[in-house]
Amino acid sequence: MTVRLRPTGPADLDWVLEVEAHPENAPFVTRWTRGEHAAALDHSDMRHFVIETVPDGRLVGYVILAGLGGARDGLELRRIVVTDKGCGYGREALRLIKTMAFRDLGAPRLWLDVRTNNPKAKRLYEEEGFVIEGTSADGLIILSIQGEDRA
Repeated sequence: MTVRLRPTGPADLDWVLEVEAHPENAPFVTRWTRGEHAAALDHSDMRHFVIETVPDGRLVGYVILAGLGGARDGLELRRIVVTDKGCGYGREALRLIKTMAFRDLGAPRLWLDVRTNNPKAKRLYEEEGFVIEGTSADGLIILSIQGEDRA
């Protein structure tokens, strides 16, 4: 294992905002304000994590999960953003998220949406067992994986 998920703290928010606004990420991510991210840190329905490398704790991304309140049919991977592209950090973080969702949180399903202009992310999700469910009203591709289907 080369990365781990750590709960995001208030001191991490400047970094999260910088990563979100970076030109490599901005076309694929809906930007949130500092207040929105801060609210997610303590929201009972969400979990906000930074992705950090195991050897040195260097930040390489962040994740937001939603739907922990159980009202929905599974958990939503609301956001995953990785800074060091092509290193496998995103794939490894996604596997950690699937384990957390299904084993630790007992979710029956994990779902996400991806923009049509992000085929690389869509391909990764499909390689990791997600299947296309459809398209949202605003044109996002909805993918999901069932607990019993996870790899």
